[in-house]
Amino acid sequence: MPRRAPSPTLMMVSAAFLFASMGVAVKLAAASYGSSEIVMYRGVIGMSLMALLMHRQGTSWRTPLPAMHFWRGLSGVSALLMWFYAIVGLPLATAMTLNYMSSIWMAVFLIGGAVMLGGQRIDGRLVLTALAGFCGVALILRPTIEASQLWHGLIGLLSGMLSAMAYLQVSALGRAGEPEARVVFYFSLAGMVAGGLLTAVTDTFHAHTWQGALALLAVGLFATAAQLLMTRAYAIGKPLVNASLQYLGIAFAFVYSVLLFGDPVHLMSVAGMLLIVAAGIAAARLRHDRQKTDRGPDTLAPEIE
Repeated sequence: MPRRAPSPTLMMVSAAFLFASMGVAVKLAAASYGSSEIVMYRGVIGMSLMALLMHRQGTSWRTPLPAMHFWRGLSGVSALLMWFYAIVGLPLATAMTLNYMSSIWMAVFLIGGAVMLGGQRIDGRLVLTALAGFCGVALILRPTIEASQLWHGLIGLLSGMLSAMAYLQVSALGRAGEPEARVVFYFSLAGMVAGGLLTAVTDTFHAHTWQGALALLAVGLFATAAQLLMTRAYAIGKPLVNASLQYLGIAFAFVYSVLLFGDPVHLMSVAGMLLIVAAGIAAARLRHDRQKTDRGPDTLAPEIE
């Protein structure tokens, strides 16, 4: 009997687990490498795996949309650099939650667009969603971040905003017919180049140890596998279910934080995480409803980092 393909739900749960596991690997790799150096090696591994996949699928490396890939790479790699920086300096669950603010930033962008256009009515539900999300941020940052970590917290929050911008560009590339493997390939290439240049200018390339090399390999493998699982889940599953399940990454990161790194549990920070998850799911639902009204079929797509 032929084996049944994994369900979209299982793929999304697995992707969320792998992204949280990548965060653990980033923390371990940070003992031997700088954040930009980790991004560079993550790009090398991701690009190599995507090149093999493209060869197997017969997908051309030539793209008719180089400018769109450039802007996607610029925003996505900037978000990744900031996220890795936040992971190194913050409790893992806190850094993961701040990056998952992207859906709430999308609500902010929609509100800003309505204000700038003037004639559009501002959806009060989006306003409440954005306010709830930022209240969740305040709850998280107050008990879990020392004064010396505040900068990492702000960078983590900014990484979520840039991730939302990258999401817009990934969606645009998908609507233009660009294959997912090629999108991930050029994003990985951008990460390799940007991470290498930034390391050369601001840091130094470190010698490898077995522990460090294994951590780098885990970062690349976990991230690439999670991207492919998430992309496939969105291709065949229900967008709103997938958008909700991806927040399991915060729960997995929370368990890792407590069990592996001994981070303290604060009720206020847990309440803040739950508030952000609820606001993020609500924002995804409102965005989905708006897209169905504007364009008809589902266009909600994954954010691919």
